[in-house]
Amino acid sequence: MYDAGKILAGLVIFLLLVTTPVWWSFAMGAEVRAPKLVLPEGRRACVLPTGEMKATHMELLNRWRDLAVRHGDRVMTTWDGRKVRRSLTQSCLGCHTDKDKFCDRCHDYVAVTPYCWDCHVAPRGGAS
Repeated sequence: MYDAGKILAGLVIFLLLVTTPVWWSFAMGAEVRAPKLVLPEGRRACVLPTGEMKATHMELLNRWRDLAVRHGDRVMTTWDGRKVRRSLTQSCLGCHTDKDKFCDRCHDYVAVTPYCWDCHVAPRGGAS
């Protein structure tokens, strides 16, 4: 191989550039912590267990949209046996009443922009 040195040097430079954010965070000593959410008072359970809601709530909302709007199936039995309406505004926003204090904290942390608020009115204020 005539260019082995150039290839090896290129790979090393590439790896350094790709891993720069990791090294930078490590060097600065910045500790990244998930945001603390303001949970609704007086409510103990969501429609799914907490870990599952954190991981799959967008899939749940998309599934709800399809079932409720497109198929007319508007009632869900939760994991603990309660009956709830498949509705962002009538179920979720009944407890999570402040978008800034609940939704935006996690979405900003993971740098995603959900499209819920393209159609739904964003909740402001209240006891979230």
